[in-house]
Amino acid sequence: MLQTLAANLGPWSWWIIGIVLLAAELVAPGVFLIWIGAAAIVIGVLSLLLWDAAFWPWQLQFVLFAVLAGAFALAGRRFYGRHETSDQPYLNRRGESLVGRTATLHEPIREGRGRIRLDDTWWPVMGPDLPAGTRVTVVSADGRDLKVEAAA
Repeated sequence: MLQTLAANLGPWSWWIIGIVLLAAELVAPGVFLIWIGAAAIVIGVLSLLLWDAAFWPWQLQFVLFAVLAGAFALAGRRFYGRHETSDQPYLNRRGESLVGRTATLHEPIREGRGRIRLDDTWWPVMGPDLPAGTRVTVVSADGRDLKVEAAA
């Protein structure tokens, strides 16, 4: 079947496969099919140049395609896989951004649970039993719960 496809379409079969893969990347983005599509396009270019050469059978084309697809995927992962550090490391981790802040207990901590107000938000807190009005320092964040201790 693959040999028949390659014989009927000639070197354009690789172009068609490459364009279909690139279009599939647009429909289902994931930055993975783009590298396989690019490999197919490269094989298509080589096929246009070498189609009648005796050393360019369809088996070699498929092996070279597989090697190029793997190499392009690894190179793409290395290039796009870099994680740059943000200038706002706590942007989507608001609880963690409050560590080190001090506040006054609005509700006393009883049986390890209480509430404080920081900025415009009420936060549930965990810590040792303390009366309302006590100054506390946030020592850690666990999801929405803040762990506090009496401020020094």
